[in-house]
Amino acid sequence: MKINRYVYVALLALAATALSSALVFAASGRARMADTSPGSTAPVDAKGNLHVPSNYRQGYEYLGSWAIAADHGSGSKQIHEVYASPGTIEAYRKTGKFPNGATLIKAVYATQTSPMTTGTVSRVGKLQGWFVMVRDDKNDHPGNPLWAHGWGWSWFDAGKPKKTTSTSFQANCQACHTPARKTDWVYTQGYAPLRR
Repeated sequence: MKINRYVYVALLALAATALSSALVFAASGRARMADTSPGSTAPVDAKGNLHVPSNYRQGYEYLGSWAIAADHGSGSKQIHEVYASPGTIEAYRKTGKFPNGATLIKAVYATQTSPMTTGTVSRVGKLQGWFVMVRDDKNDHPGNPLWAHGWGWSWFDAGKPKKTTSTSFQANCQACHTPARKTDWVYTQGYAPLRR
C-alpha cells in the first residue's frame, strides 16, 4: 500500500506529539513525587540531607491526624497532622505501596484543651516540630545513617525546617516505627485516604 507523502509526514508529526506528551506526563509524575511543586523546596538534597518542604501545607495532600492522649485527665497532649507529597495517595491506592520519592510530613503540635458545648475539646496549639520521611526504594544514600528500610528519616524542631536533630534511624526512629514494619514502616491504618 502506497502512502501519500503528506499523510506520511502528518502521521510522523502525530507520533512525535504523542511521544512528547507521554514523556512530559512521565516527567511530571516523577516531579510530583519529588515535590517540585511551585514555590516549594525539595525534601532531600544530593547528599541525602532531608528538609521540611516550604509549602507542604498548600501543595501536599492531607493524609490524616493523630491525637495523642494526655498522660493524666482528659484531652490530648499532642496532635499530629500528616501530609503526603502530590500523587502519593493515588499511587498507593493503585499499588498498595508508597512510590519512590514519596514524602510524608508529620507536623507535631502541642494542644490546648478546654470545655466546649460539645464536650472537652483538644485543638492544635503551638507547633513543636516536624517528622519527615522520604521513600527511597533504590537505596540512593547508602551509608547515610538516616536512610534505612527504604526510607529517609528526620526530625526537625519548630523554627528549624532545614536542620535535623536526628542522628540515625536506629537511634531516633526505629523504636517508634518497628510495630509498623509490615505496612512499610508507616502506620497506614490511620490514613483513610489510602484505603482502596
